[in-house]
Amino acid sequence: MLGLRFFKGLPTEYILRYRSGRVVAQGLGLAFWYRAFNTQIVAVPTASSDGNFVFNEVTKNFQAVTIQGQFTYRISDPQIAAQLLNFSVDPRSRAYVSGDPERIVGRIANVVQMQTRGEIQSRSLEEALGEAQTLAPRVLASIQSGLLLQNMGVELLQIYFVAVKPSPDMGKALEAPFREALLRRADEAVYARRAASIEEERNIKQKELSTDISLEENRRQLLDLQGENATQEAEFRGRALEQEATYRARATRMEVEVFEKLEPRLVLALAMRDLGRNAQKIGNLNITPEILSALLDARGDDQKG
Repeated sequence: MLGLRFFKGLPTEYILRYRSGRVVAQGLGLAFWYRAFNTQIVAVPTASSDGNFVFNEVTKNFQAVTIQGQFTYRISDPQIAAQLLNFSVDPRSRAYVSGDPERIVGRIANVVQMQTRGEIQSRSLEEALGEAQTLAPRVLASIQSGLLLQNMGVELLQIYFVAVKPSPDMGKALEAPFREALLRRADEAVYARRAASIEEERNIKQKELSTDISLEENRRQLLDLQGENATQEAEFRGRALEQEATYRARATRMEVEVFEKLEPRLVLALAMRDLGRNAQKIGNLNITPEILSALLDARGDDQKG
């Protein structure tokens, strides 16, 4: 028909149809024909949505902290929300005609900050930083048990604290002991490695010294043994020479005893005979007149006889 238009809401939208300022139909995902000149449509989203927040607070010991996080919410009572904020939409573009729907995230963030402030102000900086993971559940429980969001038709489903940070200067101060401890550990590790290296080097030198001592001991034993062997060899050689000299002296003495019984001229003749037999070994031989005379006399005596 002329002037009629069709509107179909989404399953997650609570639709309120106004005609001439009065609600004539409402519900989830409504679909209907309407006349644009006397109809106004309000679409309140009922699906869960997320919002982010970042705010600064002061701890019990007057230290600033920055809290960053996210929350999940849903509009649990669309009628109350529609009374507090303008969720009217353009039927053709389905865009909101005002910025009210965006303000709901800011209002929820304000409630979260207010409840978080009480938790932060009751803790020291160290406690706030150490209990960051437990703060979110406490804040969520506090908000869910209150009426601040219920009176806006909103249900807070979850809160996440992504970070709880001190100021940059305080952060450096808090990091200093841990950083010093890490540096001390690193130094201790270096010292331990150096000590281990020195100990290993000492062990190596000790082993080398022990080896040298063992070698010198073996060498000393070898020298002692060689000395003993040389001494024994000398003793044996001396005894042999002594015995040989004894035998030679005895033989010489026996020869002398034989020659003593002979006449001197005969002994001289025998000596000359031995010289003749060994003439090839004699370079020069001088015979004095006395020796020659003695030999001739001995020869003459032999012929006379």
